Amino acid sequence: MKNCFFIKGGKKLYGEVVNQTSKNATLPILSACILIKGKVRIYNYPKITDVENMLSILSKMGAKIEYLNKDIIVDTTDISNLGIDAKLSKTMRSSIFLLGPYLSRFKNAMITMPGGCNIGKRPIDIHISSMKRLGVKVCCLGDNIFFDSSEAKANTVKLRIPSVGATENIIQFACTLSGITTILNAAREPEVVDLCNFLNASGAKILGAGTNRITIYGVDCLNSIEYRPAGDRIAAGTIVAAVAMCGGDVTIKNAVPYQNLKFLKKVASMGCQIDIKNDTIHIVSDANLVSAKKISTGYYPNFPTDLQSIMLTVSAKAKGTTTIKETVFENRFQIVEELLKCGAKFKQVNSKTIKVKGNNALVANNLVANELRGGAALVLMGLAIKGESKIENINFIDRGYESLEKTLSSLGADIKRI
Repeated sequence: MKNCFFIKGGKKLYGEVVNQTSKNATLPILSACILIKGKVRIYNYPKITDVENMLSILSKMGAKIEYLNKDIIVDTTDISNLGIDAKLSKTMRSSIFLLGPYLSRFKNAMITMPGGCNIGKRPIDIHISSMKRLGVKVCCLGDNIFFDSSEAKANTVKLRIPSVGATENIIQFACTLSGITTILNAAREPEVVDLCNFLNASGAKILGAGTNRITIYGVDCLNSIEYRPAGDRIAAGTIVAAVAMCGGDVTIKNAVPYQNLKFLKKVASMGCQIDIKNDTIHIVSDANLVSAKKISTGYYPNFPTDLQSIMLTVSAKAKGTTTIKETVFENRFQIVEELLKCGAKFKQVNSKTIKVKGNNALVANNLVANELRGGAALVLMGLAIKGESKIENINFIDRGYESLEKTLSSLGADIKRI
């Protein structure tokens, strides 16, 4: 049997947890280590499979990885132009982050179409067109794409959509590219800001992070640094949602609440008491939730698509009807098929919109995760329903959550990994 979670639901959650470090901040920071010929120490890195795979890719290039309890030291001084491991690249979408720094350091690169969760079309055409705009020559042969940056020049790049990955790739590539590169319609996500803070601390000159216009002034080289990425806003939101559904009283530290204001306001509107201070979220819930009425995802600072499946599940237990519109990925509603097994009630309006009718008569069942965030949402459903549930395919969940079962167990949940 593959790894599963067995859950005995219906228990309220109490206590205090320290939120994990951000997955989506750590991955591009790790890729940016390629730009630094020296040691980088990353504090409190998240021990998740996506990070492990990224470290394996760097190791196969010749990077030296040292583990110091909760920290890692990455030394890319002696990495060589051996290419980006194709097999590991196919395990995660985030492997695309390696393109910019690798191309900057070695002037040529070959990548294989990246993998990741099946949540919709995730083309890399924006990455390719952006590199072409900067003078990079591109040649596609099957699943392999070849890049040559020997004649690259700084330029202005306007993105068709505010793609996080494309924004981060351009930033990394342009850091040591002579001249001034400007990104228009840049992604504003906190993880982009974290990457820019990391690079600026190492000697880069990047202005405008967190806005839709980012300017990169090319520098000659970057220097060794020590850095602590921010807390994971999606992991923190997952714990908040678990308490909302199950009831209880929980304090979450290292939660960076200002990054999650749209989400927290929705949860509060459902009848939960939420207090925020500095990097701490305190939530109290009696589990008697009411509908949030309407939720629509979007690019930051709008409601995050990565918490849509979570809120869809919370809404299945809330009194009233909630209309949820997904504007980022077209396959984010695939979790519905699993939730129907528990008695959840849905009405598909169109490909982007679904109505969720709250139902307190939900029943435990065996559920199968098909992607990362949807898998976490299924865990929440199991926690909130009295009875025994089994969640299969938890390898998806391990891609983004550090020992989720241990975090939940520390709050009183009855969840075991088998």
